Amino acid sequence: MLSTNKFKDYQLLDAGDGEKLESWKGIILRRPDPLAIWPKLFPSLWSKAQAVYHRSSKGGGHWEYFTPLKEEWLISFEDLQFKVAPTGFKHTGLFPEQAYNWDYLQNKIKASKRKDIKILNLFAYTGAATMACAKAGAQEVVHVDAAKGMIEWAKENMHLNHLDDCHIRYIVDDCLKFMKREVKRGRHYDGIIMDPPSYGRGPNNELFKFEEKINPLLEEAVKLLSDDPLFIIVNSYTTGFGETVMQNLLSFHTPNLKGHIVGGELGIAIANSPYFLPCGYTNRWENA
Repeated sequence: MLSTNKFKDYQLLDAGDGEKLESWKGIILRRPDPLAIWPKLFPSLWSKAQAVYHRSSKGGGHWEYFTPLKEEWLISFEDLQFKVAPTGFKHTGLFPEQAYNWDYLQNKIKASKRKDIKILNLFAYTGAATMACAKAGAQEVVHVDAAKGMIEWAKENMHLNHLDDCHIRYIVDDCLKFMKREVKRGRHYDGIIMDPPSYGRGPNNELFKFEEKINPLLEEAVKLLSDDPLFIIVNSYTTGFGETVMQNLLSFHTPNLKGHIVGGELGIAIANSPYFLPCGYTNRWENA
């Protein structure tokens, strides 16, 4: 299980019976989680929830608040800061299990000691990985997401981290179409991150299915790598597309790259217990 214990402002208090109970800098939220099918470990804790998300049978859902909460607040991870806010689609603007990757990105970029590193962050959401790369010293980060609202949220995170003077380009676009144009333009990147959803829609309502798009995405990603690349990171939240599938895909698309492929299942430790909540998979090719 790939996890980090460096996240001081976030804690998974409990998980079970299809839900998770989380503390976001002291604000306790209760949200659905389909993988938490075991019984709750600490039933007495659940009454402390300040808000709970209820799914709707028609899709989506809503938050029920038991105490007044701010519309948004800030949390920190190491030297990074992020805006957190309960949204109408259950999420808070941050996936804490990805802290494992933020840690890797910062260490990898700093260890390279290069001043010319260019990173492409695809399906970049609110930009946690973007901020990690920029903060670590990447010369340029290109942040691509199909949702304009998420791009605006990412810009807020940029301001919070005082990265306004860093070269971060924000692109609202279909990721695969953007990559193909970058190939034609002769652009190259030293690191590529992709966090594709299982299912989604592009800016022009284009249908996205992970199993249909992941091979074309990896094919274009390899074309975009520089002569001295650092990594390709691919996350998967799609049922059945676990560690072996993702490592096979990366191996198939990187036969001529010198390096190795590593990864596994991401998870968050449940506080005061030996248990973890699984949160998808991350795999990467990295240079030797």
